[in-house]
Amino acid sequence: MNTIDPSVPGRFSRRGFLGLGAAVGGGMLLSACGGGSASGGGNLKFWDMPWGQANYTAAAKKLTEGYQPADGLPGATYQGIQWANFSQTFSSAIASKTGPAVSTGGGFQAFQFAEQGAIAYADDVIDQFRQDGTADDFLPGQLDAMKTAKGYAAVPWQLDFRVWWYRKSLLDAAGVEVPTTWDELLNACRTLAGRGLFGFGTGAGAGNNLGSQGLHLMMLNNGGGLFDPDGKVDVVTEANLEAMRFVQELVKAKAVDRASISYTTDNLITQWKNKKVAMGIHTAGLDTDTGESDGDLQVMGPLTGPGGAKAGLVFQNNIMMYADTPSQKGSEAFLSYYIRNMKTLWQQNVVAGLPVLKSIVALPEFQAQKQKAKIIAEWAPVAKSFAANSKTLFGGLAAVDSSQPITQFAQTVLAGKDPRPALTTLQQALEAIVK
Repeated sequence: MNTIDPSVPGRFSRRGFLGLGAAVGGGMLLSACGGGSASGGGNLKFWDMPWGQANYTAAAKKLTEGYQPADGLPGATYQGIQWANFSQTFSSAIASKTGPAVSTGGGFQAFQFAEQGAIAYADDVIDQFRQDGTADDFLPGQLDAMKTAKGYAAVPWQLDFRVWWYRKSLLDAAGVEVPTTWDELLNACRTLAGRGLFGFGTGAGAGNNLGSQGLHLMMLNNGGGLFDPDGKVDVVTEANLEAMRFVQELVKAKAVDRASISYTTDNLITQWKNKKVAMGIHTAGLDTDTGESDGDLQVMGPLTGPGGAKAGLVFQNNIMMYADTPSQKGSEAFLSYYIRNMKTLWQQNVVAGLPVLKSIVALPEFQAQKQKAKIIAEWAPVAKSFAANSKTLFGGLAAVDSSQPITQFAQTVLAGKDPRPALTTLQQALEAIVK
């Protein structure tokens, strides 16, 4: 897993920091170096990451402390964990048996630790959800994404999307309709370029994964992806090659800023703020990142690719349980409580990720965020995971996501170089990573 500065979205392999801005800097707890086991003073330890605005941690802590266990089961204590070096924090704690009983964390973390025997599978929790109807409250496909050959590695709780955005005022001034197909996108980019505007706003500099994620989204939009249905690396395909050749057309049309290969996420946000970018692929929190609430930044609908496919890219953030726990039943009871009651985080508008439960999506507090509500309505049904075309996630994704080969690939393609050797190089590099 990546351990890059988490203060900006897209910089670490959990996925799911949308529009955080200053959320992370506020003195988050702690390292995992303290003594003790997965219980703290007889309670379960719940480790959580800073998933939203500055007041997220206080709200999540209050939610945790509101847990009232049944007789004979332990309570729970809350501990915030910084994103910086989080993978080492968890790994060392698990190795020394000083880690949590339950935690949030990197989106692929549960699958990685499950392959090491450190995860307690969530089958009993999900079975109970099916019996009482809670399973029906999950958006389609989200529970299935957690299933491995040995069981459910975790329970999803929020989603992190990559979607197309546009600035309405710039398109209106240029007389450009919002694109719905790749051909319309290319024509719009040509018109915008004539006005000195970029139609494929992106960046692939230090710590900026939006460039590679944008290219991945284009592959998915053409029926491609990085993996085959069996989870094997499958990069050099006609679908991927066609998608990257289309990106080359965007580069030739001057839709891509030549400097974008060195853009950090901060650089890219500045370009959006300065109204140099008219369209681009970003997180669901672009309007939050830019500090805008006037509706000028809007989410497109999913584009229709050449073959008729529509697709988005989604990262499913989840809550996992660990084998080292003072009470497995206690861990399951707490996890069940947290999922059933986490709507308060969206009611207070403190969590940056998008809901995984239909009942939370329906909340007036969430529906008031029109762009995020549109993403759930239009992008969630067609979104694919980072593992596509594999239907399940696996531990090797943690090493692939945000990896150097992915970044180098993005820089090569966005610089306008031939995509075939770039795809071949990426195939070879990922095969060496994913064993």
